[in-house]
Amino acid sequence: FTVQSLVTTAWVFATSGISESRLFEAIARASEQRIGDFKPQDLSNTAWAFAKLGAPAPQLFEAIARESAQRVGDFNAQGLANTAWAF
Repeated sequence: FTVQSLVTTAWVFATSGISESRLFEAIARASEQRIGDFKPQDLSNTAWAFAKLGAPAPQLFEAIARESAQRVGDFNAQGLANTAWAF
């Protein structure tokens, strides 16, 4: 899967309020492996989607936190706000 497909799938399900635990577990695993390829908006949208549904993914959130901290200057204000909310 591409980064965009992972992020979009998580976002669409979260926006729809549909929590499929096996799907989100798979998205989390795939995202953890590709986290370095995520753009700031991808990091923000992924964190938001998982938090919105209350989908537990501690390893993914650790990876998002590390990557976001390294690239905090690349985030826009909305991305920072959404990421902060998710945590």
